[in-house]
Amino acid sequence: MSAFFDSIEVKKQKREFVTHTGHYKGRRISVISTGIGTDNIDIVYNELDALVNIDLKTRTVKSNLTALNLIRIGTSGALQPEIPVDSFVFSTFGLGLDGLLNFYQYTNTPEEQAIIDSFRKHYPNNCKLPESYLTRSSHKLEQALSEGMHKGITASCSGFYAPQGRVLRYQLARTDMIEKLNSFRHDEHKVTNFEMETGAMYGLAKLLGHHCCAVNLIVANRIAQQFSKKYEERMHQLIQTVLDRISAQL
Repeated sequence: MSAFFDSIEVKKQKREFVTHTGHYKGRRISVISTGIGTDNIDIVYNELDALVNIDLKTRTVKSNLTALNLIRIGTSGALQPEIPVDSFVFSTFGLGLDGLLNFYQYTNTPEEQAIIDSFRKHYPNNCKLPESYLTRSSHKLEQALSEGMHKGITASCSGFYAPQGRVLRYQLARTDMIEKLNSFRHDEHKVTNFEMETGAMYGLAKLLGHHCCAVNLIVANRIAQQFSKKYEERMHQLIQTVLDRISAQL
């Protein structure tokens, strides 16, 4: 993504965490490769917050807190037949199937609570899987970035294989996962896609007082069994679109 910047100030890397800070059309932006999964998001989001909201010398919380704009640009699989490969999806809600947010004290809004109560009835954990959780995206970022994109609930899984319904040399503990995600409805809400980070991102950002959203390139449609043949081209277009909208509206 930093290849699109007009200039780069800083490049840092520690293990899979890569950070580039630079400028794009007058805006100072940091790009972070977080690695895969909600466990990595737990590290990155807490440490980003600590950088701006904790005095690292005295180890005390600052009196004036900073709210960051945190935007995920990633890939995802569609769970509705009408969402084609190579399209863009804005995640209005992050649905965590991984259990991470259950370790934090978190209070849902009435809207969030109604949706997650409905989902838990539709997709019970059977006393075996983690309890699901749900958080809404930033309204501010939705207004700035989502024009022309599909919108819906993005489910975040705790792994790539069995947690996303893939079978290699094992049996699935739950064989109806894809069907259940595809068929969930609560009023106008449905699960449009799934990946491995958005649920934790939305929950942690809200807990810490940051603005957060996710925009995804659909590289596969798991219902239609279709797969992208121009992933790199469309990802470059998505990155360019998001950067232009950041520079113009944030």
